[in-house]
Amino acid sequence: METLRPQLFGLLAGLFLAAGLCLASLILANTWTRLYESQVISITGSARRDVTSDLVIWRARFAVQADTLMEAQQRLKDDRGKVEGWLRLRGLQDFQVRPVQISEIRSRPNRDDDTTTKLLGYRISQGVEVVSPKVEQLPRIASDSTELLEQGVAFVSEQIDFIYTKAGEAKVELMAEATRDARARAEQIAAQGGRHLKGLRSARMGVVQINPRYSTATSWEGNNDTSSPEKTITTTVSATFSLR
Repeated sequence: METLRPQLFGLLAGLFLAAGLCLASLILANTWTRLYESQVISITGSARRDVTSDLVIWRARFAVQADTLMEAQQRLKDDRGKVEGWLRLRGLQDFQVRPVQISEIRSRPNRDDDTTTKLLGYRISQGVEVVSPKVEQLPRIASDSTELLEQGVAFVSEQIDFIYTKAGEAKVELMAEATRDARARAEQIAAQGGRHLKGLRSARMGVVQINPRYSTATSWEGNNDTSSPEKTITTTVSATFSLR
C-alpha cells in the first residue's frame, strides 16, 4: 500500500499538469484570436458612373387579315414593302424582319354547341427589329411611324431598348474604383485610432446595378435597365485590410 501511494500522487500530478497545459493552450488561442481580430478592419467601398446609351433597339409589328390565306399573304407582302421603304427613307438600314405568324379568325361558339365555330379568315403578322446607334433620333422616328397607318399599314410600335455596350468594361473599372474607395475609408478610420493600414487581405465584389439616371433601385441579382438612355452604374466592394 505504501508503495502505491507515490505512484498515485505521480498520476494525479500528471493529470493536473496536462489539464493546466490544455487550459493554457485555450487561453493562448483565445488571446491570439482577439489579437488577430484587432489587427484587421473590414469596410465597404462604392463607386458610380453616369453613362449614356450608345445603341438602341426598336421592335415593332405589322399585321393584315383577309378571308383567304393567299390574300392575306399578298397583303402582308405589300405592307412589308411599305415598311421597309419607310425605314430606309429615314436612314435606317440595319433592321431585321421576323418570321411570319399566322392565326385563324373564327366565330364565337354557338350557345347550343360550344365546339362549333366558323372559319372567318386569317390574320398574319410580322415583327421588325431595328438596331441603330442613333439613340436620340430613333425614338422620334418611332413616334412618326403613325405615317404608316396613313398608308393603310396596321403598324404598331412595341418596345424601345436603350443599351450601353461598354457596360462590361465599366464594371471592371468601377470595381477598382470601389476598392480604392474602401481603402480610403479604412485609412480614415484607422487614423482615428492611431493605426495604419498594412495591406489588403481579402475583397468581395458586390452586385452591379444599372439603373435609370437618379434611380436608387437595387435587387439581389442586379438591375440592368434598358428603358432609359441615361443610366447610372453603381457597385460595391467589401474589403478587409490588415493593420499595423
